[in-house]
Parts: sequence; structure tokens; C-alpha cells
Amino acid sequence: MRIAVYPGSFDPITNGHLDVIERAACLFDQLIVAVSRNTNKKPLFTVQEREEMLREVLQPYYNVIVDSFDGLTVNYARDRGAQAIVRGLRAISDFENEFMMALTNKKLVPAVDTVFLMTRAEFSFISSSAVKEVAYFGGCVRDLVPPAVENRLREKFATRL
Repeated sequence: MRIAVYPGSFDPITNGHLDVIERAACLFDQLIVAVSRNTNKKPLFTVQEREEMLREVLQPYYNVIVDSFDGLTVNYARDRGAQAIVRGLRAISDFENEFMMALTNKKLVPAVDTVFLMTRAEFSFISSSAVKEVAYFGGCVRDLVPPAVENRLREKFATRL
């Protein structure tokens, strides 16, 4: 069985993430979408909320599992029996950092490869940070995130208005 891990903060999941997930799910028998519990970041949504949103949005994908993890992504991937880590690239500027991370991961766990997938052009400008900022100031995020996420963002920022 070909297993891959698509890690990220997913705070929140965007249509760009969803684009990468849809295509990665076609390439692997099982795709684990894994929420990283990065204590250095101050997320808008809790890990549990992010997992709930992911499960709701990814329900149509029979071979996608949602999970969360601490520590190094490559160790998590190895422990889950994955052969690959999937990383999405939005622009050339993403590549340098991702390339260095992929080389480091390969040195740490040679059995795990990194697969890069470019997001489609219409999603190349979307980031979770930008989505949160637009939502915070009352802007429309309808074309940036799935409807369930749009609703969650509205709920989160309702007290601000």
C-alpha cells in the first residue's frame, strides 16, 4: 500500500490545500492529512477544531485520513508507514525552503521521499494567514475556503463585529 502524509497547520484549510489533497489522494492508496501541533505558532483554531473541519471537508475522499502529530514530520511519516511526504508549492519562493526541508528529511529518514505538488494557478496566492486576515476584517472568503470553513471563520470573528 502506498501511503503519504500531507502535513500542515491547516489553520484553516484553504481551497489551495484542498486542491493538493484532491490530487495527492489520486496518487496514493492512503493519504494522511496531519495537523501539526506547532507550539511556536498561535493558531486561530484549536487542533481539535482543525481536525473537525478537515474531517467535514474531506468526507468525500474514501482514502483520506485526518490525524494530528507532534515532533518531526518525517518521524511521524515513518511511524505511520508512509513512503512519502506531500508538500504543496504555491510559488517559486516556496521552493527553496521546501527543498531544504526535503533534503533534511531524506538525510534523517532515507526511506521517506518528498513529493511536491504545485497548486493550480487560481489558488497560488491563497494562504491561511491571508484568509484569516480577510475574514477578521469582514472580507469575503467564499472563493478561498470551503463553505464549512467560511462558516467557522464567521463564527470565530462574530464577537469582533
